[in-house]
Amino acid sequence: MHQAKEAIFPSKSLVPLVWVIAGNDSGGGAGLSADQRAMAAFGVHACPVVATVTAQNSVAVTRVEAVSPELLDAQLAALAADMPPAAIKTGLLGNPEQVAVVARWVDQLRLHHPSLPLVVDPVLRASTGHDLATDALCQAIRQQLLPRATLVTPNRAEAKRLLALADEPSAVRPTTQVPAMAQALQRLGARHVVITGGDAASAHCDDWLSSPHASGWFSLPRVDTPHHHGTGCTFASSAAAALALGFVAADAVVLAKMATAEGLRHAHAAGAGAGPLKPQPGFAQRLANLPTFSLPGAAHPATPLQPEPPALVGDQRYLGLYPVVDSADWVERVLAAGVRTVQLRIKHPQQPDLRAQVRRSVQAARAVGAQLYINDHWQLAIGEGAFGVHLGQEDLETAHVQTIASAGLHLGVSTHSLWEVCRAWALRPSYMACGPIHATASKDMPWLPQGNGNLAFWSQLLPVPVVAIGGMDALRLHDAAHHGAAGGALISAVTAAADPEAALAELAAAWAAGRSDAPAPSPRLPRTTLASG
Repeated sequence: MHQAKEAIFPSKSLVPLVWVIAGNDSGGGAGLSADQRAMAAFGVHACPVVATVTAQNSVAVTRVEAVSPELLDAQLAALAADMPPAAIKTGLLGNPEQVAVVARWVDQLRLHHPSLPLVVDPVLRASTGHDLATDALCQAIRQQLLPRATLVTPNRAEAKRLLALADEPSAVRPTTQVPAMAQALQRLGARHVVITGGDAASAHCDDWLSSPHASGWFSLPRVDTPHHHGTGCTFASSAAAALALGFVAADAVVLAKMATAEGLRHAHAAGAGAGPLKPQPGFAQRLANLPTFSLPGAAHPATPLQPEPPALVGDQRYLGLYPVVDSADWVERVLAAGVRTVQLRIKHPQQPDLRAQVRRSVQAARAVGAQLYINDHWQLAIGEGAFGVHLGQEDLETAHVQTIASAGLHLGVSTHSLWEVCRAWALRPSYMACGPIHATASKDMPWLPQGNGNLAFWSQLLPVPVVAIGGMDALRLHDAAHHGAAGGALISAVTAAADPEAALAELAAAWAAGRSDAPAPSPRLPRTTLASG
């Protein structure tokens, strides 16, 4: 994966180039036209390589003609000489000979760029119903493109055909069928698979991601519009653009879903049939475009745990200094210094006095009206009447979040990437902790330091308080407050200080100064977050 960038949109001379090998739609709805609109929303330059020419309008495809393999090869050779790609996306291909040309170029380019992303959008049927692929073409895609694919993006019908599956009985539940199809496509060689739900009849559009990073259902309510021509092209090209910018596949899928939703909101009529999507550069700043992501192991799409996040005490948007400490002694000490949000983080579940530590901490917080979150040990937090529970992403696999909510406890969730934010958002937590904002020695993690740009992005996008965590000191805490954070998580800045009370006073002053400044503007997209793809 590319290294993270300080600015997600680089200078003009460094704008990523994406080769888009697809069909030309004479009606301008799908194909290369949709690809270019999507990539423009990401600030990426699309190089349109014509594989097929179609005669079509908004209601019908009347003719499809593939360019010769020689002409396709000549287009790619010309680009390779001057405009090498940061990613490649394929759409409508005309025949097995074209597939062989594409596969050969991918192999050649990967000699110098082994991680070059390839997004395969298996366009097998037009939205108007016209069949666009022979069995021989499907077989060529299976055998030559899927083993090379970084990401493949079929809808349900296309996945079935790629797998040569007959129509499933109506009694088969899509939630059990779709994950199995995604795994089967991975066995054919695709590293990451997302089976989109645009062709399923439901009130929500549910896409299943199967990936080494994360697997589950991304879900958004359907946008109420009759104009959806080019939805699949838009989704796949958006994912390719995000991969070209350095995002890993799971985050690229989030951005693709957000860009597609925004495109549907701005879709318009062009002819008597379904009109085209029109993605907008601000798609990532609209909360309505942020999907939910199902919990690990969930057999159904993610639905919000509750309509709204529960309110916090006092000023709901600001938690301020947020020490994370490992004993009741430390809880009492930071509360005595004026802190009013604190987390008790004891990582050893077999610690003999664990319950006593939690009970003492709860009593100390109640005495001063503070918000005490218990890390991980949610049963004890419920039993002892704590204000809230904080869970890491790995804890979401075992904790019973519905029981936590039913008990009236507030919930904080750690997040490090877009897909983790989507998973946390499904739970409607009281706050999200985002990090590491700076390098930290508190634990080993695969995440790149995200910087204040990501912090500003999340703080402006999310309607819940965002807590900055990772490498915080007084200067960084000031910057976190300036960039919109609702709180700053502190570990060694307090517990390793020679004079913790003096350190807390300095940190509180830095926080207050940062809040007094005008919030810094957020970038249009976050930075990449994983150190490797």
